[in-house]
Amino acid sequence: MTINLLHKAPAASDTERPVPRWALRAAYALPWLVLPSCLWRLPFAFNFPMGQVHDTDMPALWIIRLPYIFGLSVLSELAALLCIGLVRRWGEVVPNWIPFLGGRRVRPMAAIIPAVAGGAILSVLPVQTVLQWVGTVDQVAYENVWWEILAAACISPLNLWGPIVLALAYAYDRRRRHT
Repeated sequence: MTINLLHKAPAASDTERPVPRWALRAAYALPWLVLPSCLWRLPFAFNFPMGQVHDTDMPALWIIRLPYIFGLSVLSELAALLCIGLVRRWGEVVPNWIPFLGGRRVRPMAAIIPAVAGGAILSVLPVQTVLQWVGTVDQVAYENVWWEILAAACISPLNLWGPIVLALAYAYDRRRRHT
């Protein structure tokens, strides 16, 4: 008997019109792309600098910092999981278990506008990375190169989040509004 710990993307689409395979894979990859940065962020909540060198100490108000960092990580992961709705049936029809709205069709623009707005905002992240590479914006200093490599490995996948959300919104728009 095997235990399946990870949810696999469905082989067949449960939507009215078929979802492109690339969009299905991209939507299911998004939470995994965001997870490393969420995990990277958590030690900062406990005043562990993750190898970063600062001129001043981190603020000692852990009561404020802890909920902020945990909340940011949870909200980031939830936003990435919500993008799966752009390729699944619950992105077209509100699930029945939701009071007052269950069973109603989702208007395409109710999903497209937030997806495009979020994707556009998240697409600014790669610009910041490029500006750091060029030297226009100061980079964070690290104690050694290993901390810097770990930071880059955890944070760099976020650069794909915005463009992927925009591509998913485009595919959702084509599937829902155009024949």
